[in-house]
Amino acid sequence: MSDSTPEANASQRGGGLAGGVCVIIAAKDAAATIGRAVRSALAEPEVRRVVVVDDGSRDATGELARREGAGTDRVTVLRLEQNRGPAYARNLAIQSSDEPFIAILDADDAFLPGRFERLAQFKGAWDLLADDIAFVADPEVVLPERSIGEPFYLGLAAFVAGNLARAGVNRGEYGFLKPVLRRETLLRSGGLYNPALRLGEDYDLYARLLARGARFAVVRSCGYRALVRADSLSGRHRTVDLQQLVEVDAALLRDPNLPQAARSALLVHLRQTRAKFELRRFLDTRRQQGLAAACRQLGLSGPAWAAVAGGIVRDKLATGQPPREPVRQGVRYLL
Repeated sequence: MSDSTPEANASQRGGGLAGGVCVIIAAKDAAATIGRAVRSALAEPEVRRVVVVDDGSRDATGELARREGAGTDRVTVLRLEQNRGPAYARNLAIQSSDEPFIAILDADDAFLPGRFERLAQFKGAWDLLADDIAFVADPEVVLPERSIGEPFYLGLAAFVAGNLARAGVNRGEYGFLKPVLRRETLLRSGGLYNPALRLGEDYDLYARLLARGARFAVVRSCGYRALVRADSLSGRHRTVDLQQLVEVDAALLRDPNLPQAARSALLVHLRQTRAKFELRRFLDTRRQQGLAAACRQLGLSGPAWAAVAGGIVRDKLATGQPPREPVRQGVRYLL
């Protein structure tokens, strides 16, 4: 899998979004933002349909989404009485749609005008096609036109490496990318979301697709605006979520045909994720059963002790310090 700049020549799998895009929005208690998200999708001519999955909301999320679709047949709202998580909700929407291209939109985010027109100008071969993301604290902030550098391909090794934490370096968090997904690739590769995951479900899907030979192209234009919120799902994950993310890497590493570069990157990602899990489990047990029980749980595992000690030291050093990756002047870009 190449990580180099793609050639400009078109192939039968590259160029255009003929047949239309289905935008999928998994939403729980998103009454404050769902209208803006749906409107941004309907404003794009390439979007044939918007499927909103009301994932057990206790507010008017579903009703407000339907209101945005009044007078058009482009909006479908599916209701889950019990919250099942974004992965389950997205699978339900994918299975209920038939458009050749799938685009994921979080309920508190929005597409920037002309996003799909710009993406459709890419002529190389692709199965996943992403652009830059602008992280904002204010959804009304005006974003300047931005396109820096040439498009590039992400292979599995580069994708995983783009999710690694490095001291003093802002990691790219490629798992946050929201690519357009080619439906035939999802079906051919068995690439639906893992419904058990409530953290890292995008990372898991992209990594599995890449491991099976999918081509992941990234262009430098910015077409996605993500609202930064302290109470976002990714910001309040549970200990079990980290444990499941450890298994994601472990499952990928069981592939005997995995290239060495990808294996090396996955091993580092696994080590970092396991360290977070060990620290969180230690803190949970200390809070519930006391320090002695938490220490006994670590046993004689040197890596577990190192992970806990290192995490505690990092937390102490970070106390009172500014955020490592701030949203500067109202906006921060991923790429």
